[in-house]
Amino acid sequence: MEKQNNFLIHHIPLIIYGPVITVTILVVATLYELNFEYIGYFIAFILLSWGGAVSIQFLTYRKAQREVLKEIAGKVEDDLKWEIVKEKEDFFAMWAHQIKTPIAALNLLLQSEDVNVKECRQETIQIENYVEMALNYLRFDNMSNDLVLEPVCLESIVKEAVKKQAIVFIYKHLNIKLENMDYVVLSDGKWLSFVLDQLLSNALKYTKEGGITISGETGEDTFILKITDTGVGIRSEDMPKIFSKGFTGYNGRMDKKASGIGLYLCKGVCDKLGHRLEIESVQGAGTTISILLNMDKIKKDDLTKM
Repeated sequence: MEKQNNFLIHHIPLIIYGPVITVTILVVATLYELNFEYIGYFIAFILLSWGGAVSIQFLTYRKAQREVLKEIAGKVEDDLKWEIVKEKEDFFAMWAHQIKTPIAALNLLLQSEDVNVKECRQETIQIENYVEMALNYLRFDNMSNDLVLEPVCLESIVKEAVKKQAIVFIYKHLNIKLENMDYVVLSDGKWLSFVLDQLLSNALKYTKEGGITISGETGEDTFILKITDTGVGIRSEDMPKIFSKGFTGYNGRMDKKASGIGLYLCKGVCDKLGHRLEIESVQGAGTTISILLNMDKIKKDDLTKM
């Protein structure tokens, strides 16, 4: 309707030409008492010619409009692609800056005459975490093509995640408790492992003493996996934006190593897996992150909707 209105506005002379000429001929024919049979043929010819001209102009106008819209759509698509490229450039610029810290620390440790293996291993784990995050950041946009939803042994995945961070637990003198892990859940093992690795790495990063408890709870049709730490906690004003892309919060700014990508990716992965990610935290008293797996409701067909 809007396109038609625009056409009318831009072609007013052509639109009114036919009716005006017709009325003029009828008036003249009446005044001079001309033969209306011939006048009728003449008016019909005029109206047909006018209708043809209007149709041609309208089709030309619509073609031009389509070309304009196509050009605009192409520009929007180019802008969107550039935005994505710029976003990835920003991420990897920040990522390169952050990964230099553990690399530099590892380099210094290796130059020492008395090499501390535990400290070296801790820095290596940091580097591995950064590399894993970068790889999964690149895969995230096309994640739906890489999902394999199947029964997964939760205990195996949790123990593997803990094993990766074992040296950090030992170095920081933190204890680890696993409770009620003997369950099989419906998920993608690789992506669920990534989420657990990121959440556990975060918990270790901000826990100076005490330890971490990973526990499971069952509801009516839900299994809840909880990761509870005794760390610094999260300020209440940071909680609403904790899953936002690039948001580091007070703790991240103080730590100066946070990317603001880890929790964003974890939330995105959980959403695509059909899981829910929730955080409860009290500043100075620790944080609990819960992954809610709606095991009975998730079906393989749901992946096509994600």
